[in-house]
Amino acid sequence: MKKPSAPQESNSAEPRLYRVVATRIQELIRDESIKAGERLPAERDLAAKLSVSRASLREALIVLELSGIVEVRGGSGVYVSEQATAQADVPEVGPGPFEVLAARRMIESEVAALAAKMATDSAIDAILTAVLEMEHHHEDRASNEQADRNFHLAIARATGNTALVGVVDYLWNQRGSLWHKLKEHFQTEDLRVTTLTDHRKILEAIASHDVAGARQAMRAHLERVTRTFSRG
Repeated sequence: MKKPSAPQESNSAEPRLYRVVATRIQELIRDESIKAGERLPAERDLAAKLSVSRASLREALIVLELSGIVEVRGGSGVYVSEQATAQADVPEVGPGPFEVLAARRMIESEVAALAAKMATDSAIDAILTAVLEMEHHHEDRASNEQADRNFHLAIARATGNTALVGVVDYLWNQRGSLWHKLKEHFQTEDLRVTTLTDHRKILEAIASHDVAGARQAMRAHLERVTRTFSRG
């Protein structure tokens, strides 16, 4: 009897949405003869013209900036760079920031809820330590971001489930060049300050073993980050 053959892996995976939108922006630059140094339409108008969300458009613009096709100038707009004359291939730079944020919102909200149910006193102390570190290093961006990561991982550890720690760690490792460029352009001081308040609320809910409160506090925090980065 002939053994069934192993399934073949597909090499025709759908491109990430930001690559599709980035290609359409390149086509628009070419078709409308937008020259090097000239400004693209405002984000709102460009999103409407391409029939895409502001979040998808913003990811595409950032990947085009990383490719040297456009320049994002804070407070001014997006301009075609000198390298945009050729139809450069848009690189694959991992999952888009909003894709990662959506996954984090779904998963970390439930992680926080479980942490509120399971956390020991020592686990709560570890979360508090991360909050204090983040507050202490507010002006030191690198140390502040590390403390932010420690906060979310401490919550995952508080669940007592090592698989969830691995999932949260994996999601944080997806914050690649696209994420950091987006953060560089669109993170506001207001968001940085409000994040400290959000983290305090999450900690208080977990320390009080308020399952619903911890879930809602984490979801509200990640929704706030998403809104800020998508609207700017």
